Amino acid sequence: MEGVNHSEFAAFLKSRRDRIRPADVGLPAGPRRRVPGLRREEVAQLAGLSADYYTELERGRGAQPSAQVLTALARALRLNGDERDHLFHLADRPVPPATHGPAAQVQPALLGLLDRLTTTPAQVITDLHQTLVQNELAAALVGRPPAVRGPAASLVYRWFTDPDARGLYPPEDHPHHSRVFVADLQAVAARRGGDSEVRRMVAALRRRSEEFTALWDTHDVALRRTDHKRIVHPSLGVIELDCHSLFSEDGHQRLLWFSAPPGTEGAAQLELLSVIGTQDMTAGEHSASG
Repeated sequence: MEGVNHSEFAAFLKSRRDRIRPADVGLPAGPRRRVPGLRREEVAQLAGLSADYYTELERGRGAQPSAQVLTALARALRLNGDERDHLFHLADRPVPPATHGPAAQVQPALLGLLDRLTTTPAQVITDLHQTLVQNELAAALVGRPPAVRGPAASLVYRWFTDPDARGLYPPEDHPHHSRVFVADLQAVAARRGGDSEVRRMVAALRRRSEEFTALWDTHDVALRRTDHKRIVHPSLGVIELDCHSLFSEDGHQRLLWFSAPPGTEGAAQLELLSVIGTQDMTAGEHSASG
């Protein structure tokens, strides 16, 4: 790995792997676990990598890992900000800036809870509705986030600028979601104190969407904590679910999860969703965050 500190990179990966208990990431301990922390293949699974590729990294071999791989490893290994930066330094990659957007590090407490939500769709988003990480059921329900940067990474921005982004919800529900998105963004803008990221998004939306401008000028404010949603799935039709939010302490990130009361059609559809998985979803389709 050209430019990489081979031995230190490998040693750091192993040291972070050894400190994590399987229960910390929602994995069973098993009766015959011979390593103090996670197995290599478990880290690979959590990071979305092949076991062979991760093994080569931990042995200090192979090509220089990309920034995307390093970010995935930082999440899988529950690295804090300093540890993530150290991983990037060892791999001779530029350290990503600490932002609120898709490059942001998922807060460990939310990530730990997400790992335990294995039977319900769940994901972590930013306060601007940019998806940071999601479980497989969430990807099957709402699609994977588009591989874009800037304002378009936000579902709120896409909602008012890209008609395809609205396909996730029935047309008769669109006015409700528009109002809720704008009221939520008003609250976020006030809490952030008008930082540049929010100012740019609001200015762009006012230029591009008359609907957004009219709603923004009402000055309605309400953080989106819970909501009842009807989600259009390509195979299962309309699924009625409750969406819940758990906010991080600083308010910059949210854990969202979807549920339905036992015995309802929505609960039955969620059961089917776990069987169908993402086989009918194209990459980036719908890609809702909240």
